[in-house]
Amino acid sequence: MKLIVGLGNPGAKYARHRHNVGYLAADAIAAAHGFALWRSKFQGQIAEGRLGDERVLMLKPETYMNLSGDSVRAAMAFHKLEPADLIVIHDELDLAPGRVRVKTGGGAAGHNGLRSIAAHVGPEFTRVRVGIGHPGDKRLVSAWVLSDFAKADAEWLDPLLAALARAAPDLAAGATPRFLNALAQAAPAGEPAAAPPRERPAPPPAPGPAPEAEPARSPLQRLVDRFR
Repeated sequence: MKLIVGLGNPGAKYARHRHNVGYLAADAIAAAHGFALWRSKFQGQIAEGRLGDERVLMLKPETYMNLSGDSVRAAMAFHKLEPADLIVIHDELDLAPGRVRVKTGGGAAGHNGLRSIAAHVGPEFTRVRVGIGHPGDKRLVSAWVLSDFAKADAEWLDPLLAALARAAPDLAAGATPRFLNALAQAAPAGEPAAAPPRERPAPPPAPGPAPEAEPARSPLQRLVDRFR
């Protein structure tokens, strides 16, 4: 069994916030694959179904973001799951809007939901990082994540959520390259949703030899130079 967690904050006023893209992804997956109706359990909303051959419990914690680990730990303890069975979908400031990366383990990078989950179950779970972009100034981050997606964002957000839902069986099966390839094929031309691995920049060219200083000339040599 897999536990797929979409992170967000509960309540209608948060529904379209950038911070709630995990909730939006969970809703899209559950709807596309005919999961059972959402119901309250484990301090959140759960829906059960199948993705391919995998039995899946979908969870949207309702503890608010910074206490997401309380809900996740309760679900994992009840079903006797390990961190390897856990997939968390969340917003990512350090990726351009619509780009997606998948990683296992690592730090929280300032994300309170990830920090809470790692504190309860350890860091070795899979994260699906959905880019929402950065406002450009760290002082604006809180207002950025806790505000609605712009209307123009629907041009990439809606197709991305649909593609993510279609490819979810590959995600549940651990077929990460196939999952990311499906997202890349669904992205607008020139804007791949699945971000390629970062390449290390080439080192700068080595500086050439410093020019040699001209040897000093004696007063007699300088006098001769004047009459040449």
